[in-house]
Amino acid sequence: MSRQAVIVDTNVVVAGLLTGNATSPVARILDGMLAAAFPFVVSEALLAEYRAVLVRPALRKLHGLKVAEVETLLTDIAQHAIVLAPGVGATAPDPGDQLLWDLLAAKADLLLITGDKALQRDAAMQARVLAPQAFIES
Repeated sequence: MSRQAVIVDTNVVVAGLLTGNATSPVARILDGMLAAAFPFVVSEALLAEYRAVLVRPALRKLHGLKVAEVETLLTDIAQHAIVLAPGVGATAPDPGDQLLWDLLAAKADLLLITGDKALQRDAAMQARVLAPQAFIES
């Protein structure tokens, strides 16, 4: 895995938790976050989004974790993360992803790992956005 600091999109964390394949790229990324295998950054807003999504009742039925277990998972993630204040980024393709673009603006060498195809295709940020498989292969 790459040693350049990355931002891991919520969809990758969720997919890593839901997959039954421990060798899938998303599972390897989530496991890598929990083991501090590579540098990754979060903002308070991104951690809050991780939590908000992971505690949704429909998603909790799928991953089977209690809210307290989600909190433990997030604490483990946060203790290995580099916490940055976001900058003011370019306009994201989806307003719901603006927090990611703002976090990318915090440091010019950050990369974003996401499964979101619209973010992967954004022409202005294409060089800074990787699919989970591409990150694993780098």
